[in-house]
Amino acid sequence: MVKSRHYYIRKTHRYLGVILGIQFLFWTTGGLYFSWSDMDEIHGDHQKATVLPLESNIKVVNPQDIIQKIKQRDSIKYILDIRLVQILGEPVYQIIYTDDKNNEKRIQLAMANTGELRNALSKEEAIKVAQKSFCKDAMVSQVEYLTNADQHHEYRESPLPAYAVKFDHPSNTTVYISSELGTVQKFRNEKWRIFDFLWMMHTMDYQGRDNFGNWILKAFSIFGLMTIGSGFVLFFVSRKKIKIG
Repeated sequence: MVKSRHYYIRKTHRYLGVILGIQFLFWTTGGLYFSWSDMDEIHGDHQKATVLPLESNIKVVNPQDIIQKIKQRDSIKYILDIRLVQILGEPVYQIIYTDDKNNEKRIQLAMANTGELRNALSKEEAIKVAQKSFCKDAMVSQVEYLTNADQHHEYRESPLPAYAVKFDHPSNTTVYISSELGTVQKFRNEKWRIFDFLWMMHTMDYQGRDNFGNWILKAFSIFGLMTIGSGFVLFFVSRKKIKIG
């Protein structure tokens, strides 16, 4: 039996519909979650404790003096950034520079009021920083020292090494602190993790999440046009002709 062109068009349309239908389900689910969620809660802004700013009459040393101290132990080619931050209530300089030998980026902390160079945060200090930044009265359940984080890690593309301080809290929040910078980098909770998964399915970038030009998304856009096109063709070829007279 010779199969009609209607059969092949319907079959193509049906299979394309099943393939795209699964992805459309993820797109719709993600869109609903994105539109109905509070982004402040996803970013953990509502959990961040209020940190009092430094007093205006604070006395700090000249950063140039600290740079000279660094040069006594290391070579400096370029100064990339100098910031005054607060670590456990104390004013601290973050000095980011590249060395003159390998042009590697390095970070040095220094007490802003005395000019004394200080080491990166210890585990105990990182826990204190995390506790001060988390507004909930929750206990620390686990501390992990990260030296690498792949593209699927929730701390991806952020300064390393870092401490991941997990709290025993219904939100399952983890506070990430850069040991070299001495400051909180990210809050990650369950709502953010759901958002991250749905965003990955939304963009179809299963590596870095944010590449809208990936080949999978391009392929599905073509499949979408083919599905729409086959539906229109099926509509017109399937119409019954009305006989007049």
